[in-house]
Amino acid sequence: MTWSPADLADAVEAGLRERARADDLEQAVYGFDALDELGLHPVIHGAFRAAGYGVWPEQRYPDDSLKTKKSEGQRCDVVLTHDNLPLREPGLRGTLFDSIPAVDPEEAYWLEIKSVAQFETTGPFRRYSAELFSPVAQDIRKLWSDSLIMHSGLLLVLLTANRETAEHDILVWHRRCVDTGFPVSSPALRGFRITERIGNGWCAAAVFGVRGV
Repeated sequence: MTWSPADLADAVEAGLRERARADDLEQAVYGFDALDELGLHPVIHGAFRAAGYGVWPEQRYPDDSLKTKKSEGQRCDVVLTHDNLPLREPGLRGTLFDSIPAVDPEEAYWLEIKSVAQFETTGPFRRYSAELFSPVAQDIRKLWSDSLIMHSGLLLVLLTANRETAEHDILVWHRRCVDTGFPVSSPALRGFRITERIGNGWCAAAVFGVRGV
């Protein structure tokens, strides 16, 4: 089966829209844009599950899976599979402990997630630009350098005052990655208005293919 960054972006948009509607119905003091990055992960996981994907958070990168201790090695934010199938551990492939049916790492989609909000509950986020441009490059390197990963991408969720800011910053981020030599495709970009509570009035979700697109 093939993987489409556009389909993944559609799933994230649908899930975040649903969460925004729930925040409005609840008349929540703070919306989902007030969540930190890890707090937003369960919302995104739920969006992928609702779209029919298997969702496997915090999986060790395949090249690190042969390390003795389970706690060793770098981990990917979430791995997606088709048909809700589990992810096969490379070290168990072909052994008596192999889980069948399962999806090999080469067939799954490895996704790193980055979320940055222009405004926090305490006011403007002063490290907005630094958070947007610095740590993300590390995630791209991890995805690209693993020898078994064939399909991967980066999900960037931006919460900004308006649509213009989000789309401008996403395109600038992509241009900077390309100029630096990172193998990142053009984004599958989605966005919608959210109720402004702390300064953020727009949610943008962009999926950038890193390999296998």
